[in-house]
Amino acid sequence: MNQHVSENLFGVKDIDKPKGRGTKFTLNGALWSLQALWGFFFAGSGFGKVLLYDEALYAAAPQAVAWYAAVPQSLIVFIGVLEVLGGVGLILPTMTGVKPKLAPLAAVGLTLTMILAAGFHIKRGEYELVPTNLVLGGVAAFIAVGRWRLRPVAPAIITTSRVLKSFAVLVALALLAFAPTWYTMTNVQF
Repeated sequence: MNQHVSENLFGVKDIDKPKGRGTKFTLNGALWSLQALWGFFFAGSGFGKVLLYDEALYAAAPQAVAWYAAVPQSLIVFIGVLEVLGGVGLILPTMTGVKPKLAPLAAVGLTLTMILAAGFHIKRGEYELVPTNLVLGGVAAFIAVGRWRLRPVAPAIITTSRVLKSFAVLVALALLAFAPTWYTMTNVQF
C-alpha cells in the first residue's frame, strides 16, 4: 500500500493513504471533526463555569444547575479552567503541529473529568446526568487513543500561516462559545 505524507487543511503533516473515488470516511477526518466539536463544547462549557467567579452569578447558578449548590465556588471555577484549557488543547496543538502530543493528553484530562463527574452525579442520585458524562468522556477517550496511537500528527515547524489559523480558531472560540456564554449568563434571568 503506497502512503505519502501531505499537509492537511491546517498545514499539518498527515500520512495519507491512497484515495478512491468520491469522499470517504477517514479516521483522521473523524478525529478532526470530533476534536473541533468537543474542543468548542468544553471550552464554552468551561467558560460558563469560570464566569462563576463572580459572586452574583455564583449565587444565581444553582437555580439553573442544581449540582452547583453542592460544590464550592472555587472548585467550579477550577473545573471550568480545566475544561477551557482541555477544549483549546484538543484543537490548537494538533492544528499547529506544535507539541501535537498535548492534544491526546488534553483528551485524557477531559475523560478523567467526565469520569469524576459521572461518579459525583451517581453519588448524588442524579442518574439522568450520567449518560451525558459517559458520552462526553467516551468520545474524549476515543480522541485520546486516536491521536496517540491510531492517527498521530507529526510535529511541525511554526509558520505564519499556522499562527494565523490558530488565531482564527481562538477568535472563533471567543465569538461562538465565549461571547454567547457570557451574554447568556450576565443578561438572562434564571
